[in-house]
Amino acid sequence: MQTSNCLISPARRKKLEAQGFIGYSDKELASRTFGIRFAPALCSLFIATGVTFASIPLLSFVAITALFGVILPYHPFDYLYNATVRHWLNKAPVGPNTPQRRFACGLATLWLAGVIGLFYAHLFMLGYILGAILASVALLVATTDFCIPSAIYNFLFRRTKAIA
Repeated sequence: MQTSNCLISPARRKKLEAQGFIGYSDKELASRTFGIRFAPALCSLFIATGVTFASIPLLSFVAITALFGVILPYHPFDYLYNATVRHWLNKAPVGPNTPQRRFACGLATLWLAGVIGLFYAHLFMLGYILGAILASVALLVATTDFCIPSAIYNFLFRRTKAIA
C-alpha cells in the first residue's frame, strides 16, 4: 500500500491559493505557511491590544504598518520574519505580497482609521465592536488560513476565462 507524501491538505491549499499563494509545490507551501500566518498573527495581537486599551497611538502604528503592506513589496512584518524568525525555525522566506494581501491591507488601513476616529470621538462602544471584529478577521487568517478580504477580492476582481 502506497502512502501519500502530501504535506498540505487540499482544503488548506485552497485557502492559501485564495490568498494568492499559487504555483508552489506542497513542500514549498508547507514550508511557507507559518510565515504566511506570521503577519496576520502580529496584526491581530496589536489590534486586539490597541482596541482593549483604546490606544490611538498603537492603532495608528498598526494602520501605518497595514498601509506599508499595500505600498511595499512585502508586509513590514514579513521583512521581520524573513530577516530573523524564519532562520530560527529553518523555514522558507515569505514571498512578496499578493494582490489579495495588498487588498486586505488596504481594507485594514481604512478600517483602522475608522476605529481610531471612533475612539478619538469618544464613541468607545462602537470602536470596541468594530475593532474586535477586525482583530477577529486577522486572527481567522492566522489560525485557519481563511482570509475574508481575499475572498472579497477574488469575488470582485475574478477574471472570467475566454471561451475558445
